[in-house]
Amino acid sequence: MFSVTINDIDLILRDYGISGKCDTFSELQRYHYEKDDPNSKDVRLIVKVETDCGKAVVIRFKNEVDVTLDIVTAQSRFAVLLADYGIETPRIYTSKEQYARWYQIDGYEVIVTVEDFVTGELQVVDAETAEKTGKLLAKMHNVAEEADLHVENEVLFDPLANNGNDLFDFKAFVKHKDFLCSIDKTLYEAVEREHANLVQKLRAFEKEAKYAVQGDISGCNLFVTQKGEIGVFDFNRCGDNVLYFDAIMQAIFVARLMDYPAELAENPEPVILPAFLKGYNNIRPFTTEQRESFPYFYALVSAFWLSDMKWDEHSLANAVEKADSDAVLQWMKEIYNRITYLPSMPI
Repeated sequence: MFSVTINDIDLILRDYGISGKCDTFSELQRYHYEKDDPNSKDVRLIVKVETDCGKAVVIRFKNEVDVTLDIVTAQSRFAVLLADYGIETPRIYTSKEQYARWYQIDGYEVIVTVEDFVTGELQVVDAETAEKTGKLLAKMHNVAEEADLHVENEVLFDPLANNGNDLFDFKAFVKHKDFLCSIDKTLYEAVEREHANLVQKLRAFEKEAKYAVQGDISGCNLFVTQKGEIGVFDFNRCGDNVLYFDAIMQAIFVARLMDYPAELAENPEPVILPAFLKGYNNIRPFTTEQRESFPYFYALVSAFWLSDMKWDEHSLANAVEKADSDAVLQWMKEIYNRITYLPSMPI
């Protein structure tokens, strides 16, 4: 398993022009590739370093499939550009005028980056925070478009990506086709037709220019400044996307998958989604075409919501695995209801 020492960290601090030496360090995140393959040389490790002069920085170590020095450099460059435009992001350090460098540590080849540690990690999302986050995303999109900035990397939230996305999964529905058709073939085919119709609506945006996006506006990647503004860090999922696709999927993510005040915990979406979209629209107004396509986009995401398809205890996948015909039929009906529910953009 990949490990680092204080000596390794001190070398990196010197290379990146940071005064002082490592006093203590702690792991913030580690992906345990060795669980699946004891011989794996893949690495994803993030550590917080406290220096003896009172400075705190974050060092990221990475060596993963399809991650190149050029990609990490482009991601860092995007973060720096956002900061230049006034968006709150941690300072990213350079070594020999490079944002990222290869190191050999503990017998592993790893890409290393260094940035300031920021406090004020976002804990809960209320309407005010959601609106500010929507504004933040719109500003980021404007910067990327104005600067014509690109990062050649796959993103989490492309609804038309062949390898799927992190919000919904139609393939998880099709996977059970034989069993679903044995329950109600007519209903299954109706869902397939509606899905094809919705995807066709979104393909109207398929040829739009793609620009760099941060790619993961989640609670653990946002922070609140002392002035109450929302900042962003962790550009690990940064890549190119159609900006409209990123806006809507990030909005739904924030409205469904964050932590919320107690009064919103049971059903946050009716409050959070309009607030986020309002904030975004205030900075980067949605076009008529985008507003008109929203109902189809929303229905597509909701109908095949990833948790409901395969992750939750009472998911469709679990119902099929248990051969629970009644539960499967209820899921098919629910999916059809969702895929035919076409709400207007709630702003």
